[in-house]
Amino acid sequence: MSNAEWRKSTYSNGQEDCLEIADNIPTGTVHVRDSKHPHRPALTFRPTAWQGFVTAVRNGSGYA
Repeated sequence: MSNAEWRKSTYSNGQEDCLEIADNIPTGTVHVRDSKHPHRPALTFRPTAWQGFVTAVRNGSGYA
């Protein structure tokens, strides 16, 4: 994970309390971490699972 390029959501509006994502990892996974605690382990998702979550949030339908 030392090559991870972390970025914040465009919806964070510069806030410090948000998610950061690294999707540049060549293993075909998306890594998510808490920007307040970047030293803690990141969560790892398959790209299709992450996209499903993002789509649900954008549509306001939540995620279950």
